[in-house]
Amino acid sequence: MTFRIFFISVFFLQHFISCAQKKPLGHSVSGLSKIIPAAERLDLYLPMLINKRVAIFANNTSMVGSTHLVDTLLKKGVQIKKIFAPEHGFRGTADAGEKVGNMKDPGTGIDIISLYGKKRKPSKADLEDVDLIVFDIQDVGARFFTYISSLEELSESAFEFGKPLIVLDRPNPNGFYVDGPVLKQAYRSFVGSQQIPVVYGMTIGEYISMYFGEKWMDSTVQNKIPSGKTSFSLKIIPCDGYTHKSRYLLPFKPSPNLPDMASVYLYPSTCFFEGTALSEGRGTDRPFQVFGHPSLPDSLYTFTVKSLPGAKSPKLLDSTCHGWDLGGPVDSVFAKVNGQIQLKWLITAYDLFPRKDSFFINKGANFNRLAGTEELKAQIVRQDSEESIRGSWQPALEKFKAIRKKYLLYPDFE
Repeated sequence: MTFRIFFISVFFLQHFISCAQKKPLGHSVSGLSKIIPAAERLDLYLPMLINKRVAIFANNTSMVGSTHLVDTLLKKGVQIKKIFAPEHGFRGTADAGEKVGNMKDPGTGIDIISLYGKKRKPSKADLEDVDLIVFDIQDVGARFFTYISSLEELSESAFEFGKPLIVLDRPNPNGFYVDGPVLKQAYRSFVGSQQIPVVYGMTIGEYISMYFGEKWMDSTVQNKIPSGKTSFSLKIIPCDGYTHKSRYLLPFKPSPNLPDMASVYLYPSTCFFEGTALSEGRGTDRPFQVFGHPSLPDSLYTFTVKSLPGAKSPKLLDSTCHGWDLGGPVDSVFAKVNGQIQLKWLITAYDLFPRKDSFFINKGANFNRLAGTEELKAQIVRQDSEESIRGSWQPALEKFKAIRKKYLLYPDFE
């Protein structure tokens, strides 16, 4: 079976004219030209929805200005049959990893089907009364942020059951660099389903185009279509005014534990602490900005882990931890990241941790799943330098970058 059975249609109306940014990366966001997410470009996709039965994959980030996409489309007369919801739920309030059940949206009465509970993709019955699917969720550009995995599984159901899929693209706030270990096949999971680096430098629309273009779809899904034909199609509605040099400040938090841009910028570097004995800051007001452990020197920054909305049972609950606070004004945090994954915090924490054999939890399985490889853990244990670790990533990164280039919809950062 070849991928001639579907087509990818990208709307480039005035695209390359309007998305050329005049300011280089690093200037204040207020100095940049306006970036318009695809959801706000109603003229490009609303005509496709008229007189159609529509399913919406959405959450709290699916906004058209100050109004939710679902409410916007209902006011335009679009017939929305159901809503699909990802990790954290439709309202974006559930804890990380918390299973979410089906419900009715109290505001509209529309059925919400959770794809982060008993199942992760729509069934044939879910799609029988649907003509097409619209996906609109804000990604943050880190491999272990699960929305790209959700989009993959949604697209597989759309492909299998012949339902057109429209992806409303959004800027990637970490789309200005590519870095980190590339995932190995043995470590595929919902927090890393493809052989891509931790930071892949693509919008969610570019990513799903690569997913289909590189034929990464599960072969079992393809084999369920014996005739070799499907009415599936993929349409990417692009952002306006965006390039991979853009700095885009999110107008909302993309998940309960990414409350602001400081956390979003630090997340690709500090999420590794989820696989260690250290608190990664869940249960504080600055998750992924602070990290530490009770056994580290008390001369370091001190914080206490509490039960909070979105982190009801965090690691080291009610413990006083000593560690680091990387937060601060958004421009200073942006400068700390400096367009790459920072390993120095992980290396330093391991060096200071008194019980080396218990630094990685679950014998390192959780950490290796996040890293997508067993090598990073071994390098930390050997106390390899950051320079040598980064050097070991380069061959696989160069191969990925060559693939990535083929699917970019916006001018690149290099």
